[in-house]
Amino acid sequence: MQTSQKHRSAGIHGFYHQPVQEIDPYGLSHIQILDKTLYSDAGSQGTSVSFETCLGQFFTLESSSATAGFVVYDSPAASISSNRSPFSSQGSHSCISDPRHSPENMYGSPLSGSSSADDGNILRQKLRELEISLLGPESDITDSGSFCFVSGGYQAEPYASWDWNQMMEMIPRLDLKHVLLACADAVSNADIQRSAGLMHVLDQMVSVSGEPIQRLGAYMLEGLRARLELSGSKIYRALKCEAPISSDLMTYMGILYQICPYWKFAYTSANVVIREAVEYEPRIHIIDFQIAQGSQWILLMQMLACRPGGPPAIHITGVDDSQSADARGGGLDIVGQRLSKVAESCNVPFEFHDVAMDGCEVQLEHLRVQPGEAVVVNFPYVLHHMPDESVNTWNHRDRLIRMVKSLSPRIVTLIEQESNTNTKPFFPRFIETLDYYAAMFESIAAGSSMDFKQRINAEQQCVARDIVNMIACEEAERVERHELLAKWRSRFTMAGFNQYPLGSSATTAVKDLLKEYHRDYSVQERDWALYLRWRDRDMATSSAWR
Repeated sequence: MQTSQKHRSAGIHGFYHQPVQEIDPYGLSHIQILDKTLYSDAGSQGTSVSFETCLGQFFTLESSSATAGFVVYDSPAASISSNRSPFSSQGSHSCISDPRHSPENMYGSPLSGSSSADDGNILRQKLRELEISLLGPESDITDSGSFCFVSGGYQAEPYASWDWNQMMEMIPRLDLKHVLLACADAVSNADIQRSAGLMHVLDQMVSVSGEPIQRLGAYMLEGLRARLELSGSKIYRALKCEAPISSDLMTYMGILYQICPYWKFAYTSANVVIREAVEYEPRIHIIDFQIAQGSQWILLMQMLACRPGGPPAIHITGVDDSQSADARGGGLDIVGQRLSKVAESCNVPFEFHDVAMDGCEVQLEHLRVQPGEAVVVNFPYVLHHMPDESVNTWNHRDRLIRMVKSLSPRIVTLIEQESNTNTKPFFPRFIETLDYYAAMFESIAAGSSMDFKQRINAEQQCVARDIVNMIACEEAERVERHELLAKWRSRFTMAGFNQYPLGSSATTAVKDLLKEYHRDYSVQERDWALYLRWRDRDMATSSAWR
């Protein structure tokens, strides 16, 4: 993996490489967590187990056979371990039969991330119920919401009395979300012993080949392990992701591009408002801060080529980092050549300029804006990667917005995930991540009829690393920092922008697009923006500014 500002492969932004080749099945790839082993001995019957820490071992996102491991507590410095990766496609006990884990009940738990007292009390009660189910009524929870297993204080060896055979029988009846929350609470409080026990329980419940919540749980568990095992800047460097070859990565991204509408929503809504804003302009300069393969501009050029009076001259500046080059199999010159051929076929005067660097490194002089050009700026799922004032004093997030304002653009389009993970402390951020990605994984499953290995590869390469980054990392190493539209509105307004309403034409275009996807996707027009929704959850927003 690259430095913190080079992390660009997961989440929604991993969907943006529209495939240029037919999708073929591939074998499982690997995500390796190096440095300390996360492993345990499986030699006992669940009552007496030994613990060992091994340097140089690692987890892989690789299919493996299942052997039920047991956690050891002989050492007060015990590592959090399992004898198999939680990502094993065959290696976990199934909880599929539990109706609480079905897609229809995905939102049954209070995971909205609300700060209200009622929601906090409900969550605390759910965690209390889980503790009682595992340990019995003599256990207790502190006023802060964290567990302590002996009334009046923490006991050094709280799991010594666990009946592991009985626990294994209970696992199918446990709610996976509640166990994840309990484990995150333990990790948040640096409670090694409690974390170890709950991670062992989770090992039996998660699987990358299971239901959506089981697959998500596997990645979140890996993030919790990475957070507890390491600290500070070591975490991100320990998440060594073995990147697939470019053709495979393109395939994985193409899979998600086809089965999920997130990037087509971005392209469609932005293109409608851009076309309206530059309707009569003879020279247009589009600055795209995440150009990927340039697919969005092929569609726009084809529309503008049919404009009465002839097409405008189009100048495109494409910004993108080295990881996107890996996915393309080459630099931005590939994009320029591709777009030049399209422009030539449409008789559109065209110029392409590449800025091969991370967005936070871009300065005004890199953009080469010429007098007389109508400037259009596109921010597709990219501004949330820019560190803000909570990370460092440079505050590249607001700096970029102010820099763009200085160009006096005709229109700026902003598409972002509707999630709030930027400045939240760890445990509320974990809740938000669980809630948001539970909806995303459910939507991926609903749109996928492919071989499960293809889906596993796509999720691992395009989603899993972002989840681990949000859970395991802090400060500059945490590059996944989403904000809600209300916060983006505040940032753009402070920079001097006014919001440009996305009207009925954009709404109609997106509704037509969604006809190709699962019926539970919808679009709402509110607050002058468009909201892409999965069932009752806002997933992404599209807004425009000038």
